[in-house]
Amino acid sequence: LANAWLGTDDIGRDLYSRLIYGVRVSLLIGLASAIISVTLGALVGSVAGFRGGKFDDIMMRVTDLFLAFPFLVTLLVVRNVLGALPWLRPITGDMSSVRFIIVLFGLFGWMGVARIVRGQVLSLKEREFVEAARAVGASRRYIIARHLLPNSVGPIMVALTFSVVGAIIGESTLAFFGYGPQAGDGATSLGILVGAAKGAVQTGFWWLAVFPCLMLIVIALSINFIGDALRDATDPRLDRGV
Repeated sequence: LANAWLGTDDIGRDLYSRLIYGVRVSLLIGLASAIISVTLGALVGSVAGFRGGKFDDIMMRVTDLFLAFPFLVTLLVVRNVLGALPWLRPITGDMSSVRFIIVLFGLFGWMGVARIVRGQVLSLKEREFVEAARAVGASRRYIIARHLLPNSVGPIMVALTFSVVGAIIGESTLAFFGYGPQAGDGATSLGILVGAAKGAVQTGFWWLAVFPCLMLIVIALSINFIGDALRDATDPRLDRGV
C-alpha cells in the first residue's frame, strides 16, 4: 500500500497502474474512432459542398436525419442491431469489445465533421485558385484533394480533437451504464474504472471514482488545447491561397 500513490481498489489492485492502462485504451478508442469519423465526414462534406445541387441537398438531409436522433440512444439501438448480426463479428468483434466501440463511434460520429467541411468548401470553391484550377481543366477529384481539403485542415483538426474527446467521453458513458467494454473482458479503460466505482463513494472508496473522473477532465482539456494549437498552426495556409 505504501507504493500505491492513488490507493487501491476493493481487491488490492493499484489504481495508479490501472489508470495508466485505462488512459491507453481510452486514447486508442478516441483516436481510432475519430480518424474513421473525420475521414468519412471530410469526404462527405467536401464532395457535397463542391458538387452542390441536389446531391448536396440529399447528403445534408441525410446528415440532418442522423443528427436529429439523440446520439447515445442511437448508439445503444445500433449497438444491439449490429451485435445481433453474426456475419459482422469478424469485423466488429463482440459487442463488449474495444474494436466494436471503435467501429460504433467511427460510423456514427461523422455528421458534425461533414457539416463543418461542407461549409469550408462552399467558401473555398469560389476563390481564385479553385477557379484557376477549373480553367486549366483540373478534375473534381484533383481540386478536392489538392486545393479544398488541404485548405480545410484547420477546421478538420479542430473537428478531430472534438471527435477524440467525444468518443472518450461517450465510451465512458456507455461503460458506466454497462454497455461498453467490461472489466471482465481483459480491457481497462477510464470508462470501465468509472463504471466499476459506481458504489465506491457510498462505501468510503471515494478515490476510485474521483481519480478516473479527474483524468477524463485532464485528457479532454489537453486534447482541446492541442486542437487549438493545431488550428492556429494550420489556418495561415488559407491566406497563402495554395
